[in-house]
Amino acid sequence: MTLAYIIVATLLGGLLSVLIAAQLTLSVLGRLVKSLVSLSAGVLLGTALLNVLPEAFEDATDSHGLFLTLLVGLLFFFLLEKAELYRHGHHHEGDDPHHHHHHGFDAEQAGKGGWTVLLGDSIHNFCDGIIIAAAFLSDPQLGLVTALAVILHEIPQEVGDYIVLLNAGFSRGRALLYNALSGLASVVGGVVGYLVVEPWKPLFPYLLVIAASSFIYVAVADLLPQLQRRLSLRATLAQLGWLAAGLGLVLLATRTLHHH
Repeated sequence: MTLAYIIVATLLGGLLSVLIAAQLTLSVLGRLVKSLVSLSAGVLLGTALLNVLPEAFEDATDSHGLFLTLLVGLLFFFLLEKAELYRHGHHHEGDDPHHHHHHGFDAEQAGKGGWTVLLGDSIHNFCDGIIIAAAFLSDPQLGLVTALAVILHEIPQEVGDYIVLLNAGFSRGRALLYNALSGLASVVGGVVGYLVVEPWKPLFPYLLVIAASSFIYVAVADLLPQLQRRLSLRATLAQLGWLAAGLGLVLLATRTLHHH
């Protein structure tokens, strides 16, 4: 039954964002991404700091080892970002008036890196699948909260990737298809995680800390910097509102699950 939960959770995380992108126009997608970035930042930070890390430290006695794992995890994701395999920008044509490039520059750049985006996204999704599997095997309630965090994070990321692929010259159909195939890597990661991780239950606290380091790094190094722009008071309040909504969603999910 646990494996079924893992497959459903990873499948939703991989395909839900693609279905959303398929129904919306580019202008709507552009506005949607900005709101979802704030929401997912709150969800990731809330999940990591209020659920995953407390669970990891509760089940382990080696706190120094866990903090070392957290440090190594943050450095690991930093190095993956350096290799352009973990994180990639959601920049698309004309989204920043301060970029003084000729028209079509973004398409040229995205065209060179379109396949790299798909490769990096597939690796990212595979890792997310392993993280979800480890969380479910540790505690089904923690697995549900972790899956929620991954799903909400995947939506703005995959929508952003879809925009990048369109600028790279992919047709709408091809961009959606390749994004969907990339999303299925999370299902593969979930199954592999279930088969490989279960025999190593003493390692669960360390795997949970690695998951938390992934969430924290993405939120702090990727999402929050996108929000640090000079905005009107109304736009700033909207950002804070979406961020608070993300935190509130995590707290609500945690309380609801603990009452069942």
